[in-house]
Amino acid sequence: MEPRGLANSICDTLRSSGHDALLVGGCVRDILLKRAPADYDVATDATPDQVMKLFPDSVAVGAQFGVIAVYRGGIKVEVATFRADVGYSDGRHPDAVVFARSPKEDVQRRDFTINGLLMRHDTGEVLDYVEGQADLGAGLIRAIGEPDRRLREDKLRLLRAVRFAARFGFKIEPETFDAIRRHAHEINQVSAERLRDELTKLLTEGAARRGFELLDETGLLGEVLPEIAAMKSVQQPPQFHPEGDVWIHTRLMIEQLPAGAAPTLAWGVLLHDVGKPATFKSAEETGDRIRFDGHVDVGVRMTQVIARRLRFSNEDLEQIVALVANHMRFKDVEQMRASTLKRFIRLPRFEEHLELHRLDCMSSHKRLESYGFVTRVLAETPAEEIRPPRLLTGDDLLEMGHKPGPLFREILHAVEDAQLEGRLKTTEEAREFVRRDLGSTKQFARPKRAKVKQNR
Repeated sequence: MEPRGLANSICDTLRSSGHDALLVGGCVRDILLKRAPADYDVATDATPDQVMKLFPDSVAVGAQFGVIAVYRGGIKVEVATFRADVGYSDGRHPDAVVFARSPKEDVQRRDFTINGLLMRHDTGEVLDYVEGQADLGAGLIRAIGEPDRRLREDKLRLLRAVRFAARFGFKIEPETFDAIRRHAHEINQVSAERLRDELTKLLTEGAARRGFELLDETGLLGEVLPEIAAMKSVQQPPQFHPEGDVWIHTRLMIEQLPAGAAPTLAWGVLLHDVGKPATFKSAEETGDRIRFDGHVDVGVRMTQVIARRLRFSNEDLEQIVALVANHMRFKDVEQMRASTLKRFIRLPRFEEHLELHRLDCMSSHKRLESYGFVTRVLAETPAEEIRPPRLLTGDDLLEMGHKPGPLFREILHAVEDAQLEGRLKTTEEAREFVRRDLGSTKQFARPKRAKVKQNR
């Protein structure tokens, strides 16, 4: 069953039981915009208890607010009882919920007019009590009723207005826009998780540049991501960045993120140069050109702080940090030893590293030599040469008479280097390599690697 089919079936069941039932909210908006709705919601005059009796396969996801989720065939539709909210002292949850009998009363509590439309599931008749159709036609995001009141009720609506405007290419109606600016400082009353999820949607719905420009214009950017706001007017060396400052460069990059982009890639793109404002040195200071010495290391630390602040999972944090940490390595790929290059291209989710590099180039000097080189290596190198089976283990070193210790890892690393470079192919060759070339663990030390330059 498709989501629309389940929503229609729920409406049929409710109506045949003597209740009113209508499609509501984003699904109606998307249908009228001729977009495929991501999900469907149903509004009804049936109480939560009545809904659950009619649908045994339902779950009370917010029964205190009148919301029941009905599941069928792996698909979910939320069914909400008509209600009128009374006060939102915490800026998110209503202090009390009063169930209403009419859909007209229900939509008055919703956020924006384009999300306050209802539709008869069978006839397609639209019930519009808030002039939402006119705003859809005019391309406007307008708060229902008094903007200040709507935004105080749920502070996340400050971000949602921006996201909807960016996603649909709409403008924010002037009174609503002014109210957002007045309340922008209140956005951090929203939980970190909700902020993270809304910002991630903003980055991955295909209109990230416009979204972040609106964040800036409304005053929200400096509240939720002051580290990004700090990029404005931070100049870059024109020979590498003819496009302009770090803020311009970052906007050009996020503009190229398609709808459905991986969230970790999107955040990596946004944050890859976050260390530049703190490491900026003018041409007068350096004696030759603008430089950002150490900006990768600073950016890594800042990214860790941001990701923890927004409560990213450990897995996502590690990937976003890795994207920031490795984005400058591409300029050295043609000079890397084979072992170093193979280790680089087998980083987890390397396709995100490669795409970040491509976007970085296309948003600055537009030179894709390193991108082309890595792409060819990936196409021409068999997977077993990039991730070959290990020739030696720690147990093998013990058997050979080496004592356990920190240098075990160094020896195994050196063996793998030789293997990745094609100098070792068998376990016996690896054993002989250790005996002949590496000697005892006390004598062995791997040469230090050259530090990656981070100036650009």
